[in-house]
Amino acid sequence: QAQLVESGGGLVQPGGSLRLSCEGSGLTFDYHAIGWFHQAPGRERDGVSGISRDGNTYYADSLEGRFTISRDDAKSMAYLQINSLKPEDTGVYYCAATYRDGARRCLFAVDMDYWGKGTLVTVSS
Repeated sequence: QAQLVESGGGLVQPGGSLRLSCEGSGLTFDYHAIGWFHQAPGRERDGVSGISRDGNTYYADSLEGRFTISRDDAKSMAYLQINSLKPEDTGVYYCAATYRDGARRCLFAVDMDYWGKGTLVTVSS
């Protein structure tokens, strides 16, 4: 049974940084493209970034270069580095995987096959 588990969230002051992690199990991790999604309080889940099987990346337009996605297939891990955190970055961050390749595809929730339960990020002073 495929499972994705996020970690690394927490309370951070504005301007700080976080690295979110996503650990996969029960799936051939390197055969899946990975996406990260953000759901702010009271808002829909939005695609943040995606990474293809071979490491190509894609980001939502609004991120201003503050987000970096990466993967380590040997560890079945994916990561999302977030710098210069803003209060509007607050919310639950979800990791998702799809066997259909393509980094841009991973910004669309309907295209994802497996989901983690999310990790909460709170940006506040």
